Amino acid sequence: MYARSSAIRLLIRSGMVVGAVFAVTILLAAMPGHNSPSVATMSAPPLQAGASQEMPGMNHAQIGQDAIAEKANEKAAVNDMAHMHSGVHMQMTEMRPQTAADVQRANQIVAQLRQGIEKYKDYHVALNDGFRIFLPDIPQPEYHFTSFPNGFSEFGHFDPSQPTSLLYRKTADGYELLGAMYTMPKRATQEQLNQRVPLSVAMWHLHTNLCMPQKDQRETADWTKFGLQGSISTQDACEAAGGNFHPSVFGWMVHVYPYENSLDKIFAMHHD
Repeated sequence: MYARSSAIRLLIRSGMVVGAVFAVTILLAAMPGHNSPSVATMSAPPLQAGASQEMPGMNHAQIGQDAIAEKANEKAAVNDMAHMHSGVHMQMTEMRPQTAADVQRANQIVAQLRQGIEKYKDYHVALNDGFRIFLPDIPQPEYHFTSFPNGFSEFGHFDPSQPTSLLYRKTADGYELLGAMYTMPKRATQEQLNQRVPLSVAMWHLHTNLCMPQKDQRETADWTKFGLQGSISTQDACEAAGGNFHPSVFGWMVHVYPYENSLDKIFAMHHD
């Protein structure tokens, strides 16, 4: 039984790494106004605490042959993600009328989150507990420290004290804890998202409608049409342009900054 459980955990971790490489690959090629990344074959990197490059909120059903297709311009990927807050490539939940019950539940989530992540104000503790940093060597406004077990657990069970990712700001001598991120699979309904974090206080977001050119055409592709900021946003238009369409790239995500002093700042898209 133990051996079987260990094998399952190993397969899950391997799948997440390959899926992460796939998602980063798409993002790297999706930056408009720059040359397409050069093609290279990459194997899944070894799992090393504090040095991982996995992407939080991954939709792992999209793993395919292109998972190891291209080498990365990682800075472009991070920049693309940081500035995509709306439009045809970003789906966001609609705010619902706020109720007293929603506010009470949101405050309970915040209280449980604060208690659960208090020890992670020392980022070394997060690393020791298995959280892995996404792109630690690339400058970012916020660094995601992701827990694979927490992420998988959130598929079917919600514990506000155990988020998928921790959000940190880099400092001169380490990292400062800002908040956390919860995730849900892309197939989750609005009601399921609302049951996790009320849609009257928070907006979940999903990266959508990505059209990528064929692999052998990426060096000459028109990146005003393709990619995360390209004009193509439908499958028909993508197929007409000879591209490959991806309805979504990641699962649903919501950020929480529990040390802020109001719900609108606590459940903001990004920390100010």
